Amino acid sequence: MISYTIYQNSESAEWVTFVHGAGGSSSIWFKQIREFQKKFNVLLLDLRGHGSSNKLKAKKYTFQSIAHDILEVIDHLKIKSSHFVGISLGSIVIRQLAEMRPERVKSMVMGGAILKMNFRSQILMKIGNIFKYILPYLVLYRLFAFIIMPKKNHKSSRNLFINEAKKLYQKEFIKWFKLTTEINPVLRWFRQKELNIPTFYVMGEEDYMFLPSVKEVVKNHEKSSSLLVIENCGHVVNVDAPHVFNSKVIRFLESLKRS
Repeated sequence: MISYTIYQNSESAEWVTFVHGAGGSSSIWFKQIREFQKKFNVLLLDLRGHGSSNKLKAKKYTFQSIAHDILEVIDHLKIKSSHFVGISLGSIVIRQLAEMRPERVKSMVMGGAILKMNFRSQILMKIGNIFKYILPYLVLYRLFAFIIMPKKNHKSSRNLFINEAKKLYQKEFIKWFKLTTEINPVLRWFRQKELNIPTFYVMGEEDYMFLPSVKEVVKNHEKSSSLLVIENCGHVVNVDAPHVFNSKVIRFLESLKRS
């Protein structure tokens, strides 16, 4: 079972489960724990090969197998359903879980959501696939981090992800990177199909690689989806603008109680 940490709130029966992105760990949510624990029970996860789950590995990763890891934890904790908050690739994992077991997902909060690979991201993936067996993975990861989060005000989130990625191994990075070979058909299906689950996209206005496709999907999925764009913010919105992220997401989750 993957590693997890819980922060309980004895006055609440609601759970919020946080899912990090590739190369990160549950530590990226350190600016969220205190505020969310005031209102909810909090569950933090370390995906396979990341953080405290770095000794758990598999021959091949798929979005379905990663989602199954999360289901195993919430089954173990007897959590019938939870709100899910994800960042970057974690948003894809949450969407996959909702596809498989929608009754377990009360709502989805997608920070820095990836819904379509634009031209630049496609080029990045091709470069990575060419050099993943040649260059040390940290060289590639630093390159990706600077391209996705290029500005000075993205420095803290960029450094956080690079430092977390140092805990991976070369072989582990390659296995996770191979997920990109199945990402396009998965994302195409997610864009086409709207689930009847409240979904809140939280994007930085400077997340130039992924924001345009999110805006398009929200227009098409208007029954279930809404979008917040945070000014002067990049891809990792929960780190770049934690106070805005926390207040807006908590307000969204609390509005679901009243609806």
